[in-house]
Amino acid sequence: MGSEARVAQVNEVIRRLEAHYVFPAVAAKLADVLRGRLDEGAYADVDDAEFATLVTADLQSVNGDPHLRLRHHADPVADDGDAAMNSEDFRVEAELEGFGVAAVRRLAGNVGYLDTTMLYPAELAGPAISAAMTLLATTDALLLDVRRNRGGSPGTSALLQTYLVDEQVHYLDIYEREGDKTTQMWTLPYVPGPRFGGTKPIWVLTGPRTFSGGEDLAFSLQQQGRAKTVGEATRGGAHPREQYKVDTYLDVTVSIARSLHPETGENWEGTGVRPDLPVAADQAFDTAYALALKHVLTLGSAGARRGVAEEAREALGQVKDVGPGRDGTE
Repeated sequence: MGSEARVAQVNEVIRRLEAHYVFPAVAAKLADVLRGRLDEGAYADVDDAEFATLVTADLQSVNGDPHLRLRHHADPVADDGDAAMNSEDFRVEAELEGFGVAAVRRLAGNVGYLDTTMLYPAELAGPAISAAMTLLATTDALLLDVRRNRGGSPGTSALLQTYLVDEQVHYLDIYEREGDKTTQMWTLPYVPGPRFGGTKPIWVLTGPRTFSGGEDLAFSLQQQGRAKTVGEATRGGAHPREQYKVDTYLDVTVSIARSLHPETGENWEGTGVRPDLPVAADQAFDTAYALALKHVLTLGSAGARRGVAEEAREALGQVKDVGPGRDGTE
């Protein structure tokens, strides 16, 4: 890559930071870092993939924001996030990933299990989420697995949370630098199909791969007192981001907003969502499933519940052999 082209790429990253990064003062410091690294030749004599790796490390060197990244792609990149999400490639990607619903099932003992890997926009993922929650609506307890959830749309977090409450809840605020505005995030007044509801117990399974939108789910349900988190602390990215084209195969992701608890102003940036029940991530399923089964057994065994209680007792005796392994597979 010629020096003039590399300079132009760095300058484009700086331009996007200065125009959009939610912390303008940090953007100015980052611009100084990138210019200094460019002047000392840090980005010379490397290919685009290595250049992206080096710049990402420099972008995260000031305040550790994991949403700040320069990314190298095998295919040409879209102009921005809106163009990317409106593309046919993105729609096909969502379809091939089951719209982020990796697994949904009724476990023995009438315990529901939902594994989400991505919160695709609700206009794409809504039917899949509705179908999943319809299946889970009559279960006695729910395990919501976000250990592999890498993020996604705040609106889809709102959609999913709505199935887990009875009334509208103001669970998060999102402050945007552009327009100096704050948007209140509420659960929705209506969702298609039955709800799991707001009283049955939920355990959210977390780990170090849980990021961004997955952390939004875990944090919001935890802070409402609606769920207990089980596993390890999450990755720690609370800043909604946008992506911008830098060159044909390079784009930069820039945090354009901050997520904040509406009452405390706190979020999970840098620290991650801390588990209520800390265990190794690969033990989170067994731990939560055992707790769910014990809850089911408190509901009695008379009449129609006799079979469920028998299932729960048997599963509880074998809990270490039941359910997904470390990566969510059988």
